[in-house]
Amino acid sequence: MRSLRFVLVGGTLSFRALFNRTSPPMFVGSLMSAPVFQMLFFVALGRHTGVADDKFFVIGNVLLATTGAGVIGGTMAIANEREYSTLGAVLLSPRSRVQIWGGRALPYIATALFSTIFTFSIGSLLLGRIIPASGLAALLLTLLAAAISATALGMVVGSIGLRVTNNVFVANVAYTLLILLTGTNVPRDILPSFLQTVGSFIPLTHATEAARSIARSDFSLSLVGQELVVGVCYGAAAIVLLRYFEHAARKRASFDTQA
Repeated sequence: MRSLRFVLVGGTLSFRALFNRTSPPMFVGSLMSAPVFQMLFFVALGRHTGVADDKFFVIGNVLLATTGAGVIGGTMAIANEREYSTLGAVLLSPRSRVQIWGGRALPYIATALFSTIFTFSIGSLLLGRIIPASGLAALLLTLLAAAISATALGMVVGSIGLRVTNNVFVANVAYTLLILLTGTNVPRDILPSFLQTVGSFIPLTHATEAARSIARSDFSLSLVGQELVVGVCYGAAAIVLLRYFEHAARKRASFDTQA
């Protein structure tokens, strides 16, 4: 119970302190309004180009709504420790690193899930029924898996942000790859085969396929499982990178992990 309390309370306090979008105007603008307007933009673009129907872009951008809190937020959860000069205190803590960083991930997962549900609700209200009512539970499970994997990717980017100066640039590159390679806004079957292969190892790809299978009333639970496996792998990679950078910092007798 003490460990659980540490994870929950520590993660919540870190979220309030480090996430730059917790003020109401910023939260509404970046995590609620921005995903909706992005969805409407791609729906309009799809109608003009004839690439795919409205349902394709609504589902894709609902999944992409996880990136505001997941990828960008996950990056802030780690990289902002250095920016705000609190990294040394974190690295001096005797607590498990899995508990420390895992606790920081939980609020971003919850916020990413909220953002996707809100975007889906607005999309359904404006553009009609996207998912049959019988598939809403499966969709919620899919969105949760997407939120977990997107946040895990953000933690990896945040880990890299302990070494590079412009971690926001790295996060934006990751976000661009999610748009191009995961099938959210660009059909994967028109991509070169090697890019399709790369996309299979990136968060949101399998969740997007799972969400579209729900819309076809052909839900595949294995796709959700694959998304969770991708998320776990990225989460493990983030922990490994963080332990490596911490070891390097202790070796240099410095908690400034910037190269």
